[in-house]
Amino acid sequence: MIFDNTQKAYHLKSDKELCKAYYLFRLISQQSLVSIGSYFAKIALKLKLPVAPIFKATVFSQFCAGIDKEEALVLVKKLEDSKIQSYLHFAAEESETEKGMDISLIKILETLSFSKDTPCLSFTGFKATALGSMSLFEKRSAKINFTKTEEKAWKRLLNRIHTCCQNARAIGVSILIDAEESWLQNAIDEIAESLMEKYNKEIPIVYTTIQMYRKDRLDYLKGLHEKAINKSYKIGVKLVRGAYTEKENLKAYKLGITSPICDSKELTDTNFNNGLDFVLDHLKDISLFLGSHNESSSLRVVNWMTENKVTKDHPHIWFSQLFGMADHISFNLAAEGYSVVKYLPYGPVNQVVPYLIRRAEENTSVSGQTPRELSLIKKELRRRKVKVF
Repeated sequence: MIFDNTQKAYHLKSDKELCKAYYLFRLISQQSLVSIGSYFAKIALKLKLPVAPIFKATVFSQFCAGIDKEEALVLVKKLEDSKIQSYLHFAAEESETEKGMDISLIKILETLSFSKDTPCLSFTGFKATALGSMSLFEKRSAKINFTKTEEKAWKRLLNRIHTCCQNARAIGVSILIDAEESWLQNAIDEIAESLMEKYNKEIPIVYTTIQMYRKDRLDYLKGLHEKAINKSYKIGVKLVRGAYTEKENLKAYKLGITSPICDSKELTDTNFNNGLDFVLDHLKDISLFLGSHNESSSLRVVNWMTENKVTKDHPHIWFSQLFGMADHISFNLAAEGYSVVKYLPYGPVNQVVPYLIRRAEENTSVSGQTPRELSLIKKELRRRKVKVF
């Protein structure tokens, strides 16, 4: 029942905004419409057609915090008033050029700078492949030797990442490193572990992301904990289910190998819960950033905290959801005193379209998620006596 209070969940939305959200979720619940729309949106981007106004009027306002710092910080303040912290992310997709990677670094550092005078911005994050070429990550993950040119590019990549972490530590902000495709992840794990060893001696500045839809991740998590104990550093873990199922399965099929992804949602849930239980059992050494829109996962943590008499604001437990989604979890947990962080992407509309496409596709692929959003929004509209058709 903790998540059923729709008045708390949607109190920041006007009647008009709530109606708009209702119709938007109805549209993106139709998988065929999302597939067709995503296809044409990608073509429009390649052809540089003027699709920004369409996205601005629809999915952008639902899933993005604004086009720039000023717009985003208005939302940050509103969330702070609701006892919710934020982490901002400049969500534009940069190119694979050195110039594009340097721009990504600048944007990450700019976002970090917002936190100097904004205590509720306690986290930030980055995608490692925004700071270095994917081909480098793929070769490193496969243990293929670099050329001399690639060695230099790899050092530039590491310098960019260390610059982010040094700035985060200097202003007291934790930094989340996104997980990516399995053929890139070994290199990202290598980097994340070295960063945690360097920066997490006393408190977790650096958090790695573990996608529990991968069959091997529970063993990886246990091994990571053992390494941290032996080398005397703290672990920060953003625990998620995973976001690249179709790509992973397709690549495995083409290569003629077994997919690294669990064979069903049920097996993924089991793996996720086992990972969650392991983290909670080792809370002294591991800080948990629960990135989930799954009510049962959030309740599992809430119940564990209650049973073990762990304070609601324990510094090692954070609940997080994406902006525009799962507000019934975010706002109700925050109202009860739990530590909640909302992920707020921002940036120029035409540059964040790829992110918006992923959000729309995610809502169609996660079983039960969109119907639940719709039912709760409709419940709140009925409570407000606002009619929808």
